[in-house]
Amino acid sequence: MINGGRRLCGEVDISGAKNAAVAILPAALLTKGRCRIENVPDIKDVNHILEIMRQLGATYEKIDRNTIEIDGSGVKQWVAEYEIVKRMRASYYLVGALLGRFKKAKVAMPGGCNFGERPIDQHTKGFEALGAKVSLQQGMFDLEAEKLCGNAIYMDVVSVGATINIMIAAVLAEGLTVIENAAKEPHVVDVANFLNSMGANIKGAGTDVIRIMGVEELGSCTYALIPDQIEAGTFMMAAAASGGDVLVKNVIPKHLDAISAKLVEMGVEIEEYDDAIRVKRSGVLHKANVKTLPYPGFPTDLQPIVVTLLTTAEGTSMVNEGVWENRFQYVDELRRLGANISVSGRTAVIEGVSKLMGAYVKATDLRAGAAMIIAALMAEGTTRITNIQYIDRGYEHVEEKFGKLGADIKREKMEDEEC
Repeated sequence: MINGGRRLCGEVDISGAKNAAVAILPAALLTKGRCRIENVPDIKDVNHILEIMRQLGATYEKIDRNTIEIDGSGVKQWVAEYEIVKRMRASYYLVGALLGRFKKAKVAMPGGCNFGERPIDQHTKGFEALGAKVSLQQGMFDLEAEKLCGNAIYMDVVSVGATINIMIAAVLAEGLTVIENAAKEPHVVDVANFLNSMGANIKGAGTDVIRIMGVEELGSCTYALIPDQIEAGTFMMAAAASGGDVLVKNVIPKHLDAISAKLVEMGVEIEEYDDAIRVKRSGVLHKANVKTLPYPGFPTDLQPIVVTLLTTAEGTSMVNEGVWENRFQYVDELRRLGANISVSGRTAVIEGVSKLMGAYVKATDLRAGAAMIIAALMAEGTTRITNIQYIDRGYEHVEEKFGKLGADIKREKMEDEEC
């Protein structure tokens, strides 16, 4: 429940990167040693992946809210059934980890947010190049190899998930693996740095060519996750949407360049510091055209949020989705609040309106849920957001963070819903 019209002011600390955490935690299964991982966000997706790992035989201890120590020595099986992986897309990183460790893996096809076809053919191509036989049987991703051998792998499309998954599997393969046309997102680099801290030999992460020289085994490590680029962008745009003044702390400003540049174009003031960004808006929002692209372009995960921000910008804005083919499912919810948006294929045209009005809306996926929060902050009156289990998948204590900035936001248990 959000009462809109409040200007956000103050400071907010950004949590560790969700997209890094859900890959690094499974990657810890590559060693029989213990891995201490710090700056882990306290979110549902992390809890889900930890539960899957526990059922595979790993043990873990939460040292504090954001520090987890994992012991993978007890993992003896390489099968993850549908019932334990169905709730999240990133469970496919278990495939690379189990294949790397056991030379076989059997993992059910994953779930997660539904905003279009998300093929795993690039994952399959990479695993086969490393020497695995891959089959899909009764919804199970089944892989087996006598041994894994390094190879040259060219990605037909830039895929973050496939780049990370192949990298995880290849660190224990014999010889050199070269991934060309690799994804360059910050969390790709973070996973590579984590693996290197365990004793892997990975070079080139963050460029479009990654070289992995296989090693015989990996050891224990202590590692801290990078800040969450998407959460940081969410709060930056929330500050702009509310006409606020917010210092977004614990960030890597370079990771936010595309977001900062677009906000400046819209008339928002941006000040960068070593590990923080101040976002301030005092005037009207200007129209803008946005195209989502792989990093270092504007992130697709922030597309619903930038569309929301532009609903009250002066003039006509256009947002083109360059990554997924069906990520505008949330637009009907914004229309309930009074937004004037038309969608054709991968392009949304937004005619700025003077104001949004509170209404009942739902989160259709994780990032659309964050967009509903920002729309509610912009709107006059009260907005009720349901399906907030999506938001909890990727944002740590979201009402607490927004509340500290001055938002009138609270969580209520509804008798007829599980949210």
